[in-house]
Amino acid sequence: MRIADILRRHRDEFIAEWIDRLQAENGPRYGNRPRDELYISVAAAFDASYSVLVESDYRLIDCHIRWITGLRLLGGFSLSEVQGAYEMFRKVVTPSLTKELSKLELQGALDRVNECLYYTITRFSDNFQQLHEKQIREHAQDLKDQVDKRTRELAESESQYRVLVEDINDGYFVNQEGTIVFANKAFCDLHDYSVAEVVGRPYIDFIAPESRAEVKKLYEKRVEKGYAQDLYVYSRRTRDGKALPTENKVKLIVYRGKTAVAGICRDITERIEMEKKVRESESLAHIGQLTTSLAHEIRNPLSSVKMNIQILLKKIEFSGNDKRRMEIMTEEISRLERILSEMLDFAKPLRLDLKPASITVVIASCLEIMSVRFQEKGIEVRKRFSRSIPNILIDRDKIEQAIINVLHNSIDAVPEDGWIGITTKYVPQSVRQVEIEIDDNGPGIPREDLPYVFDPFFSNKKKGTGLGLWNVKKVIEAHGGSVGITTKRTGGVHVSMAVPVGKV
Repeated sequence: MRIADILRRHRDEFIAEWIDRLQAENGPRYGNRPRDELYISVAAAFDASYSVLVESDYRLIDCHIRWITGLRLLGGFSLSEVQGAYEMFRKVVTPSLTKELSKLELQGALDRVNECLYYTITRFSDNFQQLHEKQIREHAQDLKDQVDKRTRELAESESQYRVLVEDINDGYFVNQEGTIVFANKAFCDLHDYSVAEVVGRPYIDFIAPESRAEVKKLYEKRVEKGYAQDLYVYSRRTRDGKALPTENKVKLIVYRGKTAVAGICRDITERIEMEKKVRESESLAHIGQLTTSLAHEIRNPLSSVKMNIQILLKKIEFSGNDKRRMEIMTEEISRLERILSEMLDFAKPLRLDLKPASITVVIASCLEIMSVRFQEKGIEVRKRFSRSIPNILIDRDKIEQAIINVLHNSIDAVPEDGWIGITTKYVPQSVRQVEIEIDDNGPGIPREDLPYVFDPFFSNKKKGTGLGLWNVKKVIEAHGGSVGITTKRTGGVHVSMAVPVGKV
């Protein structure tokens, strides 16, 4: 297996580059770690990945994941930071694989690398989450033990009891007969109220409508039968009506001689978002594999059909509208080929070939490519290019494709004899960047659709794949930039793309 030979020969180089990238690109926590310490973890990760790629042996990677999970959680690392560290393996080995393997070998090697990373990151995320939840449970149990101990020691002295619960960072409350009779500041802060505004109000006021029935059922069961689910997740309601995910741990107590429910609540918005991102990553990975397979299966027959139609057009004399029908077939096949290309772009990882370039020259090239479409629809192109823009470090082909994707959308949207404006600006702030703005006088995008325009496969076009703007966002963000889209009050769409200048 040639991939094994490449990994063995370049092992030390790959490990050194991996460490360099971690310290330079993966945040201050990695940047501040001693190089000798990073060498231990990176070398172990590399050897474990080698076992998976070459020997299909997952024992070393499973062992590494268990070890690194505890180490990084203890060090205060976030889930995304460690996921990014594992992802560096792909960036480090891909150039050498591309250089030394044939196209057929390369595809197989990259598939193996992707499978290895998918397994590693998924297993790590599960372990990280489980260990984090264990710490949360232990923390909650510790809090409960502290409360019980202090309550016994203070003989239910309310003044000292207040000191205890005010000292904890989690929200603490006492619900008696459906009314909040005590709440600490953390509880009030979670709901954006003051203590005076909380005490005396019905507990149900602080629960979002979609969770009220379930929480009320648990409360009644707990009070009437003496037991119910102690730990549950619900949506709390804040002052401004927001519904936010919250975790509650509750138990029956005696408060001022009467049965009540005391609870510790904690905001879990970040945890829910993390779980959502992990699920989305898994879904996109599955979709990517499926689209790649479909695209390859469809592209070859399409190319064959297109080639034969073109041959027939040159050799056969058609009567009536037959020739036009054949030309329409060719055009539709070309459109299908563009769709397949977008699907393949969606599925494959993005690799940048960064070189200094003039954004003005890049845009001029895009406008030249699109000139025929502008002329067909009678579209006026309004250009406003800044003269003081320096060269920027970009992958020219991919930036061109991003701009062309936006222009395609504008051309489809504007009416006959409409206009499209394209503007460039140089913003010499702390992070120097170049801004590209594209406007049109089309109908605009409905406000309810704006949050989803960059989602993959979201489209209002009859013949759209919903991947054009997704690829624009993917390319711009890969360059360290940002992209936004709004509907103007006067109608039409305004797209802004900001790309850092970089060290040219």
